[in-house]
Amino acid sequence: MDKSSSIFGNPIDEKTLKNAEKSKQKYIRRFGDDSKATYHLGTEPISQIKEIKMQNLVFADTPLSLPENPLVVGNIRMGFGHYRISMAIASCAQALGYTPLWFDLASFDATGSKMIGAQNDLYSMGSKLSQKVALFNKLYWEPLNSEGFRKITYNAADQKNAELLVPIFNDLPKDIPYVATHVWPSQGAIHAGLTHVVNAIPDNWPMALHLSEGAIHTVQTPFAYLGYKMLNGMSKDALCHIPDEDLYQVGHYVDHELTANIEADCDARIRRIDGKKPLRFLMTVGGAGAGADLYLSMIRHLAKYLKDKKASLIINFGDHLDMWNYITKKLPGFEKNCKCFFDEYDKLEKWAEELDDNAPGGIYAIYNKDIFEAVYSTNLLMRKSDVLVTKPSELAFYPVPKLMMRHIGGHEVYGAIHAQELGDSTFECESAKELQMMIDALISDPMILKTMCRQIQKLGKEGIYNGGYEVVKLAAGK
Repeated sequence: MDKSSSIFGNPIDEKTLKNAEKSKQKYIRRFGDDSKATYHLGTEPISQIKEIKMQNLVFADTPLSLPENPLVVGNIRMGFGHYRISMAIASCAQALGYTPLWFDLASFDATGSKMIGAQNDLYSMGSKLSQKVALFNKLYWEPLNSEGFRKITYNAADQKNAELLVPIFNDLPKDIPYVATHVWPSQGAIHAGLTHVVNAIPDNWPMALHLSEGAIHTVQTPFAYLGYKMLNGMSKDALCHIPDEDLYQVGHYVDHELTANIEADCDARIRRIDGKKPLRFLMTVGGAGAGADLYLSMIRHLAKYLKDKKASLIINFGDHLDMWNYITKKLPGFEKNCKCFFDEYDKLEKWAEELDDNAPGGIYAIYNKDIFEAVYSTNLLMRKSDVLVTKPSELAFYPVPKLMMRHIGGHEVYGAIHAQELGDSTFECESAKELQMMIDALISDPMILKTMCRQIQKLGKEGIYNGGYEVVKLAAGK
């Protein structure tokens, strides 16, 4: 199934097509040709997350036996973002009566999976380097993420590479409801002939990177809708538009547990603010660990507020301890002041459940080597936190007051702009000084956070955070 030579009716030039074919052949030479292989799938329970009864799709010796009302969540791990969105979709699917099947295309011993892994390694390396080398970031990384991935010709190579993913889909019924939270699982599903595919686009900056013709494309904002509808800026020439039936604006992709508790969680934040309780800051470091110096500067700045019991700090280090080691090296004695939950997810879950208006201040450090526990720890803690400190990635769309750090990659900029305009976030703070000033403002002027909380409640009533449910309904043909 050729998806490279024409993209939504827009022809691709011969030079680009030859380069796309070279890209595919490069991965075949590197990882082998398994196009004739017959892979079977089986299911294993993902027992780590009690809130979502997910089943993991893995290679098996016999053909797949499906549970009742299945819905596949096609994903890859690239940082924490796409896993987090996948959990949101799985949560909403479960709430609507479906059995979510977790389909991580990078997790298999197959050519297509190894191709994804190689590209992910390159992206992770570039992301980290961009935070350390300003010239690399300015001259290469920012332009690549904002304009390079934006060009429609970029999509041709991805479509050709996605042909390598087809064998992994052998056991899936063609009409099974399928939601992809990254474009490669969407493209792979379309090449494999699946007919009920939703491509849940994560970013607010329209890029041809995210196109998967044949799938229903969903976006979270009006800005993204118009940009994708017109394929804006993806070519120097005017382009054919995406057809109406292939593109929907659905709202933010957020877990059912968070969406269903917006009112109560925001009321609890306002009670804590009015009661002059320590303001709870939740920092999400994640797997990449980018922005180390900014995290360090905020921790140092919060020290006086922690001492005066005006703030408490929770840090989720994800499934890597590089940042923990960096902080403890730079701040001798830091670990002595921390309550640590290291590979103690059950204890963390119990602690989060018991957090109430009278919870003490202090510093809390979270680490889980299990990826599901590492990602979902932030979900547990978001509901009990007053301020989420994050870069403007997938968390920019979540219903919690946000202190927005500097973006990583130009595509994230418009997530920050969107959140700021909605009123559930600060503006993007690009420097340590700006972050410190914003921390001071949030602690000294309670009305800022109270206004954000009320705005989140208002947006919740308007359905802004209901995108996860809408994506599931589209995949199911409803």
